[in-house]
Amino acid sequence: MEKLRPIFRFVGRVLLAFGLFERVAVLLLGQRIAAVAGLTLKAAFRFRLVLVLAVTLLGGVVILPLIIKDDGTARGFTQILLTYTLTMITALLGCATLWLGCGTLARDVEECQIQMLAVKPVARWQIWLGKWLGILCLNALLLALSSGAVFLLLQWRAQRLPPAQQTILRNEVLVARGSAKEPVPDYEADVEHLMKAQLKENPALAADLPALQKIIRERVKASQQIVPPGYRRQWQIDLGLAKNYLRNQPLYIRAKFNVAQPSPSGTYPGRWVVGGFESPWAHRPEPLSLAADTFHQFAVPPNLFDESGQLTISFINLSDTALLFSLEEGMEVLYREGGFGLNFFRGVAIIFCWLALLAAMGLASASFLSFPVAAFLSLGILVVGFSSGTLSQIVTEGGIMGVNHETGYTENPTLLDQVAVPVARKILNVVNLVRGFSPIDSLSTGRSITWGLLARAFAQICLLMSGLFAAAGISIFTRRELATAQGNQ
Repeated sequence: MEKLRPIFRFVGRVLLAFGLFERVAVLLLGQRIAAVAGLTLKAAFRFRLVLVLAVTLLGGVVILPLIIKDDGTARGFTQILLTYTLTMITALLGCATLWLGCGTLARDVEECQIQMLAVKPVARWQIWLGKWLGILCLNALLLALSSGAVFLLLQWRAQRLPPAQQTILRNEVLVARGSAKEPVPDYEADVEHLMKAQLKENPALAADLPALQKIIRERVKASQQIVPPGYRRQWQIDLGLAKNYLRNQPLYIRAKFNVAQPSPSGTYPGRWVVGGFESPWAHRPEPLSLAADTFHQFAVPPNLFDESGQLTISFINLSDTALLFSLEEGMEVLYREGGFGLNFFRGVAIIFCWLALLAAMGLASASFLSFPVAAFLSLGILVVGFSSGTLSQIVTEGGIMGVNHETGYTENPTLLDQVAVPVARKILNVVNLVRGFSPIDSLSTGRSITWGLLARAFAQICLLMSGLFAAAGISIFTRRELATAQGNQ
């Protein structure tokens, strides 16, 4: 009994927390919705769903770091640990949320338990919202438990590292870093000018305008991205308002380049100059020999930007091969914006928004379908959501059939292509409202998740998308003939 006493104490605290939650829910949402939410939570505890999920999540958080492989550095291990554990937590809780959302309403209808609520003075929309709120509270409890274990494990492992590795983690991983890039230039005017010149010289090219436009666009982009041997490429990066608190703070350069012809050594020498190229205060480290197709990150001294917040970065190609720095991800400046604790909380909050959407999706499906069919429909919607790469390819190529691999476009689009492209574009726009956030990637790379990003995620995922599923589910459930549905089971 002495060994079980801590478990009983923990269960008592959980029940006390639920009691406090019930009182708050009554004040904010009313007695009826809070009562339905409490019944949903009690049902989850009664069927031991909470215990099984808690043990599975905590076991994964503890066991997974023992079996994953890393590159041998503290930074690599921590990044992999964050990525794998948070991905596993999201996947397990997402599946459980979808299953519970489909089952908690469909089972009540199939087993005739919904009559106990339907005959009481409780509106259908209150039943629906109460069940959604109960699932959200269960997710909040399990997500807080598992993510808290990940956070404590990271802090414990960081304290056991050598001081040099702790410094790397504090500056590059366990931190919230903002970023600044050079704006991508608008080269469409140059593309149009060159297209007109090409068509004037050779009018026959008008037979395949999309292919011509793509070739000219890539040529214009290449002229701004390629650094030939012996040439210099310069970036002007505006730090914006961040300049006001970055004085005496180190900055980090994150660069990546590609090559068309790999060298025998696999590395390419180059010289970096941070600050004005002609300035005597510019930072001029020794030439670095870096590998292609890999992100490289190195620190630069503070106070190298001017009074307006402009930081000048120059690169001189000392190799015999032309290097290509992508306009989108070739050069980036990182700087400290906040601590890891609040950043981790904001990332977990975005994951909670995803779970809220899955709960609404499951309940909406169960509002008019049986449990197996509702689960199948919800999984089908998820498959469409995860197929954003295919949808994007359909939109980019202009169809799904007869793609010319030389030009990358669909020649002579069929009726199916003409229908598929606008449908794929609309679906992609909706999917991007949810998939436009990547808290796990940001946390594992030490990127800042701002309050503005969290607010946008809450508005798009919880209010807009979950609200649409809730409106549809409540509308259908309100008009559903429960007696007829029960009789058909």
